[in-house]
Amino acid sequence: MKTAVKLAYVVPTKDRPDDLGKLLESIRRQTRMPDQLIIVDGSAPDVRHVVDRFADLPITYVREMPPSLARQRNAGMAALSDDITVAGYLDDDIVMEPDATEKMLEFWEDAATDVGGAAFSIINQPQIIRESVLKFFLMHGSKPGKVMPSGFAAFIPYVTKTIQTEWLYGGATVWRREVIDEISFDEWYDGYGYLEDLDYSYRVSRRWKLFVTGDARVWHFSGQKSLDKQYELGRQQTFNRIYFVRKMKTFSRLATAWALSGLVFMALLAFLRYRDRPRYRRIVGNLHGIVAALSGREKSFAGHWK
Repeated sequence: MKTAVKLAYVVPTKDRPDDLGKLLESIRRQTRMPDQLIIVDGSAPDVRHVVDRFADLPITYVREMPPSLARQRNAGMAALSDDITVAGYLDDDIVMEPDATEKMLEFWEDAATDVGGAAFSIINQPQIIRESVLKFFLMHGSKPGKVMPSGFAAFIPYVTKTIQTEWLYGGATVWRREVIDEISFDEWYDGYGYLEDLDYSYRVSRRWKLFVTGDARVWHFSGQKSLDKQYELGRQQTFNRIYFVRKMKTFSRLATAWALSGLVFMALLAFLRYRDRPRYRRIVGNLHGIVAALSGREKSFAGHWK
């Protein structure tokens, strides 16, 4: 028996009006419309001029400053209409296939009550490089979407058949309303919020099943990481990982240390190959994050590195 489903999307956005416009245009072309579309704007200046071009969409506009991905996501879910039964997050640089919403709704109409979240399959997911090295350092596994004993998570590739996972990426995923009402994003992850999606989805997976849907598909045109922000990225890579592992209390500290050594080792190899300042800055950031965690720092490092 199919379940009646009402769907909302939450779109946190920051300083990407062109990307946001492309996403909204792809939503306008959907074969089935969402029941609510919440734009959470952390841009300066704001992107109301983009939103106003799509008056035919069921948009709720929320202004959230200063920008922070986790806080913007929580603010969006706080604006959900009472009758919404499932709601998802879309990054502002996503473009949806025309039937993506229809296929996602079909998944939820047939989903058992123990299903907590489902992700769209991202068609242009990047390929993994140095896969054997990542596995050696417990940074990746053979099963897509498995969370490793180190607190690192196996990559989720583009899939054409629905698979069950232990975590889901944050920017193309739909959650059951019960999950949303009980679990919020950890706002400790400030700024870009590196690992906030792993933190959230892994907590959900302790109680509900997670899936990536093979026939609900999107494209992710992710912007390049800013070359002058590699230090900030490197620092968040290690510091946020250690925070996540300590918080969950389900991982091996020894495995985490081994994986972090692999992260720094691979960054060092990249620097020795290219000899450029951005890669050097990422290594320094990696080491600073580790030292800060071992020195007892508790406050997160803010920063946007795209």
